[in-house]
Amino acid sequence: MEKNILLRAEHIDKRFGITHAVNDVSLTVNAGEIRGLIGENGSGKSTFSQMLCGIYTIGGGTFTLNGKELHVRNQVEANDAGVSIIVQETGTLSGLTVAENIFLGHEKPFIRHGIKNTPAMNREAQRLLDEYGFGRIRAGMMIDHYNFEDRKLVEIVKATYMKPLILIVDETTTALSQDGRMELYKIMDRTRADGRTVIFISHDLQEVLAHTDTVSVLRDGEYIDTVASADMTEDDLKRLMVGREIGSAYYRTDWGTPVSDEVVLRAENVTVPGLIRDVSFELHRGEILGFGGLSESGMHEIGKAVFGASWDRTGRVVLADGTEINDIPTAIAHSIAYTSKDRDNESVIVNETIRNNTVLPSIEDLAHGRLLIKRELDRFAKENAEKMQTKMQSTGQFVSDLSGGNKQKVVLARWIGKNSDILVLDSPTRGIDVKVKQAIYALMQELKEQGRSIIMISEELPELMGMADRILIVRDGSISGEYLRDPNLDEETLIAKMV
Repeated sequence: MEKNILLRAEHIDKRFGITHAVNDVSLTVNAGEIRGLIGENGSGKSTFSQMLCGIYTIGGGTFTLNGKELHVRNQVEANDAGVSIIVQETGTLSGLTVAENIFLGHEKPFIRHGIKNTPAMNREAQRLLDEYGFGRIRAGMMIDHYNFEDRKLVEIVKATYMKPLILIVDETTTALSQDGRMELYKIMDRTRADGRTVIFISHDLQEVLAHTDTVSVLRDGEYIDTVASADMTEDDLKRLMVGREIGSAYYRTDWGTPVSDEVVLRAENVTVPGLIRDVSFELHRGEILGFGGLSESGMHEIGKAVFGASWDRTGRVVLADGTEINDIPTAIAHSIAYTSKDRDNESVIVNETIRNNTVLPSIEDLAHGRLLIKRELDRFAKENAEKMQTKMQSTGQFVSDLSGGNKQKVVLARWIGKNSDILVLDSPTRGIDVKVKQAIYALMQELKEQGRSIIMISEELPELMGMADRILIVRDGSISGEYLRDPNLDEETLIAKMV
């Protein structure tokens, strides 16, 4: 029996300057399926999806939804037409309540005679939050009160409560705890069971194969193929994504390599009320120290505390020379770098250029007295962007135009350029493709060999076991276990200390 085609994309095209982001892509998506959409960073998958939902205008070609040509100029019009998206980075607006974010652009049912009925809006938003199992999030609270993951849960409600014909899930799971992921998978399954469709974008190929019916592959902006998930392996998908074999040696291959006895940083009884308590550890020269745990365990706050970014922190973070790190300027001045899990809000300035983002921590080093010479700033930014193999038109390109993986390269380039001795990397490979992951792991190994020290915070257990010299597990704000690098260490052992 012929499938019911819900979406038809014909000759979809989009350019950003000289970059051909999406090049003559044609494909069909059926009703009642979960369609994976994969490709390397910069392959065009997010651009394609964002044209479908009105974030970008279509450069060329047509989308036809349920037999009608789709013409939308923004996300509100796309929602009304039956297309919703949960974006990769933050998709909520600061300064609004949870309820106002959920109903943004769809406030009409709550307005009478030009006056908004805020209590009614809050009641309906809370009913939805409770129905989704997110009742701990309060509809009347300002969205700024909540962390990155909770804001992502609000986005899930916002994107799905109207039961769209097509739900686009763009790298959402990387921002969620395991519980949050399971809830999202249930929503995806219900959407399919209702005869509606999910377009699921993820760099976790194991996740793609487990939760999709079919997978479409883009490469360098062009459509490659659509395959049945049941017929594919991860290696099959990698070959389609990059056009060749990708080696499996992402992680370090050394075991039993001794770490220096020299302590470069010591945390003593570090506490952030409600998040972490009495956390103590030492970081050694040339060590990759991994922190693992559930998303809400407190491990992400440990990275901020080390960088001096927790205003209500108690306890001490002390360097080898006795310097105490209590604020961000002191941390940067003493060669500590930090990359946040919440990349767009805390690691880059998205509405600035690659150049300005890259030079920012090194302004004092690059200045001649009080003068900054543009030629030198350009050279510095270009040199470090090329070290990271950033896909860009030039260093004058805005970061907002880059894919998630290339944004992460900008984040790392600024600290490589700064020549930092201690790097705190929170979720360094979140939302990036297998090839870029490989490059970042190789960079970490190179930095380690140079005697730099790395704190790596990750929710991905294979990453921790594959890269860290030592792993500290965090549960309920405290360190619950410590493990040395060992080829016999398994995920079950670590999970037992997390839950």
